[in-house]
Amino acid sequence: MNYKKTLATICLSGLMAGQAFAGVSQAEADKLGGELTPMGAIAAGNADGSIPAWNPEGVAVPGNFVEGSDNYVNPYADDKPLLTIDASNWEEHADKLTEGTKGLFKKLGADGFKMDVYPSRRDFVAPDWLYDNNRKNATATSLATGGLKVNNNLPGVPFPIPKTGDETIWNHMIRYQTDHSVDYATYYVGSNGKPVLASKGYVTNIFPMYKEHDQVAADEPWGILRINYLAPARRAGEILLVQEPGADFSEGKGRKAWQYLTGQRRVRQAPAVSFDTPNTAVAGTSTYDDTFVYNGSTERYDWKLLGLKETYVPYNNYDYVFGAPIEDILGEKFLKPEYIRWELHRTWVVEATLKDDKRHLYKTRRYYLDEDTWAAVAGETYDGRDNLWRVHYAYLVNLYDKKSRYDMAYGSYDLLQNLYNVNFKPIPGKFKNGVDKGAKYFTSKGMARSGIR
Repeated sequence: MNYKKTLATICLSGLMAGQAFAGVSQAEADKLGGELTPMGAIAAGNADGSIPAWNPEGVAVPGNFVEGSDNYVNPYADDKPLLTIDASNWEEHADKLTEGTKGLFKKLGADGFKMDVYPSRRDFVAPDWLYDNNRKNATATSLATGGLKVNNNLPGVPFPIPKTGDETIWNHMIRYQTDHSVDYATYYVGSNGKPVLASKGYVTNIFPMYKEHDQVAADEPWGILRINYLAPARRAGEILLVQEPGADFSEGKGRKAWQYLTGQRRVRQAPAVSFDTPNTAVAGTSTYDDTFVYNGSTERYDWKLLGLKETYVPYNNYDYVFGAPIEDILGEKFLKPEYIRWELHRTWVVEATLKDDKRHLYKTRRYYLDEDTWAAVAGETYDGRDNLWRVHYAYLVNLYDKKSRYDMAYGSYDLLQNLYNVNFKPIPGKFKNGVDKGAKYFTSKGMARSGIR
């Protein structure tokens, strides 16, 4: 045996294992803005035209329909469903359904669960500076620390041409957003078909990572969320503040959270607001890392990229997000189908498998990321016995005048406990672009000053 050669090979392998490699080649990056959109999606439609080509002009701005608010007009109000998928024909369309949606048809199809499928619209556009950063990120950005840290990414899509599951889910985790504030009500509907108010509040979201366009996103948080709870009575006066890191979930640099509880009359750090801790905002009917379909550190899972898939997903849900009060939309076992718009889109499919030395309620997770925005628009999670447990959807809308979107109205179906929940759906007339709060509002001291004494 050539021991010197073997030792050299071992050393090289060790070096490679710890090294952070740069992104794709310049030749691949040059596809952005041509064969690929500046966000990394396939610019062309599909073979039969059921998915159109990307529209780089975006959508015309028709204005707002609730005076004094930023509730958006549905620019596709004249669209009619192309087809309805229900208990009688869902298996004919199974190749374009998520595994979670198939599970809903198996369990709830006989009860009337159905999908009205509308023409697919690909009108999302982003600012030019974001596109420029995406091109630079494609060749310069890399993952380090076992996939928990993103190096050298300018504010934008860190991996517009992803090669791995870790890269793909990071695109969702630090996706482009604009500041907004929302009055919302959260409900769950139990197995008896009765809706229960889980919480009502005022949420403000700011995205510090996107304030400076030409600086590498290193220590700036991706987003900071603050919720002032207004109801039910036992929760009125509580405050939650969460800070999501912009590029680094390695040890000591993950999510930071604080809570103000009226009974204690003080602000405390809240490390439990993460992973599989039951989310009190939805009365514990899903986990904190189910928020926005998925969020938080990737550290407990091995992530695998399964590829692109043509998928029926909720999309352009203006009537749901900005239309009727949530109380009118809640059915006994599922959201009333007439309020949900489904479209056919290509999605990046990522699967996460729990590591042997880690614990979590979910053994397996699978997510479907919209190719045009990188938002996770659907997902499903499995328990330790490989039973399909929860099915997740985000109800995305295009904020066309802001070149942004709102994808934070989401919900989960629990197929094992026969219930579902919805969260962050704005109360009609109570969505606002921008946040009229200063920086101190998003600090623990700011929480203490505004806490009820």
